[in-house]
Amino acid sequence: MEMEDKMERGRTREQSREDLISEQTGSLGCVGWFIVILSGLFAILLFPFTIWFCLKIVQEYERAVIFRLGRITDRKAKGPGIFFVLPCTDSIVKVDLRTVSFDIPPQEILTKDSVTVCVDGVVYFRVNDPIASVANVSNADFSTRLLAQTTLRNVLGTKNLAELLSDREGIAHSMQSTLDEATDDWGIKVERVEIKDVKLPVQLQRAMAAEAEAAREARAKVIAAEGEMNASRALKEASLVIAESPSALQLRYLQTLSTIAAEKNSTIIFPVPLDIINHFMRK
Repeated sequence: MEMEDKMERGRTREQSREDLISEQTGSLGCVGWFIVILSGLFAILLFPFTIWFCLKIVQEYERAVIFRLGRITDRKAKGPGIFFVLPCTDSIVKVDLRTVSFDIPPQEILTKDSVTVCVDGVVYFRVNDPIASVANVSNADFSTRLLAQTTLRNVLGTKNLAELLSDREGIAHSMQSTLDEATDDWGIKVERVEIKDVKLPVQLQRAMAAEAEAAREARAKVIAAEGEMNASRALKEASLVIAESPSALQLRYLQTLSTIAAEKNSTIIFPVPLDIINHFMRK
C-alpha cells in the first residue's frame, strides 16, 4: 500500500512537472515569431561571421537548456555535442549532470531524550532533469544544501541517543527518502546520504565510559563466580571418587610430590595425612 502511494505521488509530480514545462514552452506569439525570423535572416546574411555565434558545444556530462525570447524551446535539453542556436534571440544555460557531493556542516541537535549532540554528514546528488533544475529553482545546488541541513535536524530530532548511535544506516536511508522526495520537483536525484560523525558532550562521554566499565566489572564478577561454582562441583565429585578408594588418595599425594619435585625446589614441605601414620602405628 505504501509503495503504491509513493508511485502515485511520483506520477502526480511527473505530470505536474510536464504541465509546468508545457506552459513554459508555449507559443511565442506573432511578435516573437517575427523577431525569430528576423534573427534567422540576419544569421543567413552574415553567415561567415555568425557561424561562430550560432554553433554551441556541450560536453558529454553536460546538457544545455535553450531559452528563446525567454521561453524554453523544447521539453528536452540539448546535448551532448554540437547544436545550432539563433543569435540575439536564444540564450543557453549549461547544466552539469555529474554526481556532486558536499558536507553537511556540524549541526547542534537536541535528541528526543533531551541530549544535545553535534552531528555532520555527507550527501551525494545529481541533476536528473536539467530543465526542471533551471526553471523550477533559482539555484538547485545551494537549495539542496540548505534543505539537507534542515532535514538532518528534523530527522534526528525524532530519535533518541541510543537510536542515533546504533541505527545510522536507517537514519541515512530516511534522510535520503525525505530529500529525494523534496527535491524531485527541482530535477534533483539524491543518490546517497551518510552520517559522518556524532560528537557527544564530554560529561556524557565520561558518564557512558563509567557505565560501560561498571557493566564490564559486573560481568567479570559473574563469570568468576560461575567458575568458582563449577570448580567446587568438580572438587566435590573428585572427593567422592577418592573417598571410595583410600589408595587413590595416596596416588594423588605421590602425583603432587612428583609435580613439585619437577620444579627443582630446594625445600619441599609435604603434608602427611594422619590416616597413613595410624596405619604404620598399628603395625
